[in-house]
Amino acid sequence: MEVSASASGGRALITGVAGQDGSYLAEQLLADGVEVHGLVRRDDATTYVPEGATLHVGDVTDPESTRALLNDLGPDLVVNLAAMSSVAQSWSEPELSYAVNAEAAMALLETVEEMADNGHEVRFVQASSAELFGSPTVSPQDESTLLAPTNPYGVAKATAHRAVAEARARGLHASSLILYNHESPRRPATFVTRKITMAAAAIARGEADDLALGNLDARRDWGWAPDYADAMVRAGRAEAPGDYVIATGVSHSVRDFVAAAFTAAGVDDWEQYVRVDPDFFRPADATELVGDASRARRALGWAPTRTFEQVVAAMVAADLG
Repeated sequence: MEVSASASGGRALITGVAGQDGSYLAEQLLADGVEVHGLVRRDDATTYVPEGATLHVGDVTDPESTRALLNDLGPDLVVNLAAMSSVAQSWSEPELSYAVNAEAAMALLETVEEMADNGHEVRFVQASSAELFGSPTVSPQDESTLLAPTNPYGVAKATAHRAVAEARARGLHASSLILYNHESPRRPATFVTRKITMAAAAIARGEADDLALGNLDARRDWGWAPDYADAMVRAGRAEAPGDYVIATGVSHSVRDFVAAAFTAAGVDDWEQYVRVDPDFFRPADATELVGDASRARRALGWAPTRTFEQVVAAMVAADLG
């Protein structure tokens, strides 16, 4: 394990701090004594942003303003979590997906490199995605797996991922974390996992009687979001930068997720409440994504702390109130 002994202090900028991952990351860094700054859009809900983080209103698609902010703050660490994270939305707004998920990341990298050239070292961590791999022919996937995205979101993320590798080759401490699906009670309701847990809770309370879903056979590697925030911290503090798959190594189907959610809610025979709606199928949907996080385990000392069932149960418990 090659993690720096310097594990506290300093200043960090988190783009997308108002999201699920950003809030957990901010909490961990603040607990470690890091001065945390976060970039938020004017209309972002900041419910989960911890007290102590300094927020700056802006947009990553405005490179001049983000360049000015970086130069003003002079952070030691930049973690880029800002993203248009909906794969479905990327099909309807591919240009916006590319602007946010690719071009904005490249602009941040350019500024960080300029700062390094001027004598201020900044470490950079990019939140990448398993959607880089599209519909892979090998399982599990690791850092050497061919990038073959099958949707606009994945294409944009792959572009940013390659840009990180190029910056690292030029000497920047830049790491890209290939994050597999990860969940928590802070997951927005627009995501299918939270849709499932909220519906299971509502049905358990007698407030709903059905749940419409798309492809129940799609398989994903689901982990616990705070664990993935911890991986970002570890990558930023590592002696050497690199690409890291962050995953549990175990895949489950959407059907498995539904069954676990209804079980946690105390509802029997979930099949009677769930119907398949073709409108929720994606134009192209990877059938199975499961990651091999061996490199992260070796180099970062990282490992998941919760099982699939524990993750689902925690979300359902929160939705039950």
